[in-house]
Amino acid sequence: MNLILFGPPGAGKGTQAKKLSIKYDIPHISTGDILRENVKSETELGLEAKKYMDKGELVPDDVLINLIKNRLSEDDTSSGFLLDGYPRTVPQADALDDILDELDKPVDAVINLDVPDEELVRRLSGRRLCNDCGASYHVEFNPPEKENICDLCGGQLYQRDDDKKDVILQRLSVYKKQTYPLIEYYEDKDVLMTIDGTGNVDEVLNRINTLLSK
Repeated sequence: MNLILFGPPGAGKGTQAKKLSIKYDIPHISTGDILRENVKSETELGLEAKKYMDKGELVPDDVLINLIKNRLSEDDTSSGFLLDGYPRTVPQADALDDILDELDKPVDAVINLDVPDEELVRRLSGRRLCNDCGASYHVEFNPPEKENICDLCGGQLYQRDDDKKDVILQRLSVYKKQTYPLIEYYEDKDVLMTIDGTGNVDEVLNRINTLLSK
């Protein structure tokens, strides 16, 4: 099964990706992981990507799509894949289609996790990290025993700047501008599945599996 997974920040995309990867025995392919692995291995494309990353610039589409092409050509994708974090734009989707046609690996479904903005803000703004050991908490879903104190090391908990409400709303705005054209793109191809991403992890997973089984 060849899948693409979309989801705004805070939608639980990473958690669902891991569970779907296990259930369908397909590799979870993240563009971030591909970049890190190629940079670490000092491949030709990895070194090219590093030039841009070191300057804080986005890796150009032609470099990124070649990295993805190489990854999708590996043996472990013969029975399927779950692509996470790509494409982000319609030109990237067009380039990906060309690669998948060449590899004879058509997309079976594009899963779009839909979660209301207020729920996303609630999930993201409640996150807290330990300043000393990096442990993660949530003020509502996974609070520490003592307010703002890490259970593991006693360090002070803090809120990341990008987990503050105004920044979250800006991140969501950027995501929507990028993603809405892709939703139309994959709707036209009749492969889009929009899933209600509210509720607990298993409830969302069951909704995905129910639609995939059809």
